[in-house]
Amino acid sequence: MNERQQRIVIFSGGRLGEWALGLLGGGALAVGADRGALFLVRHGVRPDLAVGDFDSVSPEEQEQIRQASREFRSCDPVDKDYTDTELAFRWALEQRPDELILTGVLGSRVDHSLANIQLLALALAAGVRCSIVDDRNRLRLTDGELEMARSAYAHVSLLPLGAPVTGVTLEGFRYPLREATLALGQSLGISNVLEAERGRIRIRSGLLLVIESGDEPSSV
Repeated sequence: MNERQQRIVIFSGGRLGEWALGLLGGGALAVGADRGALFLVRHGVRPDLAVGDFDSVSPEEQEQIRQASREFRSCDPVDKDYTDTELAFRWALEQRPDELILTGVLGSRVDHSLANIQLLALALAAGVRCSIVDDRNRLRLTDGELEMARSAYAHVSLLPLGAPVTGVTLEGFRYPLREATLALGQSLGISNVLEAERGRIRIRSGLLLVIESGDEPSSV
């Protein structure tokens, strides 16, 4: 798999549903991290790669994943430095895709959810367009400028990832900002609305987490 891939979608073991299958198509590679691989197999999708310690599936399910996957990589559940999701993520970055989508990476484990959100910073540093998607949200990260099209997501929230974000300027939004600073612990950037057909977010410094969310499940 050394040819550059247009899009890679990673399915992890968090919150998933049939809506997630809509992320595939157009020749995208499907990567299953641990139980995310089982989700793919059970929905008739052959993973291009299944990776993880597979401690969240039974031995019979693991064998099912092994047989159904184009490539299977198993690791020790204790002697490893990364979560299953990060193992899949780092492999995906090595493929240098045009786009990387992570799904099933948000769920009941807040520690895993936060760690997975922080993976967006690694993708940004590598120059790979990356997003986290579930049935109600899409998360992206920017360190400069982000153009957005109006979509089914009702709300757009802006949060700093780490240090304060300076020079925040919004175009096309109901509540405009100009050269604003967003710091940890502030709610100034929560629940804005993109009213124009297209909008623009610009910042001068920092890492800005852009969260599009809806009150009802999205079809993605």
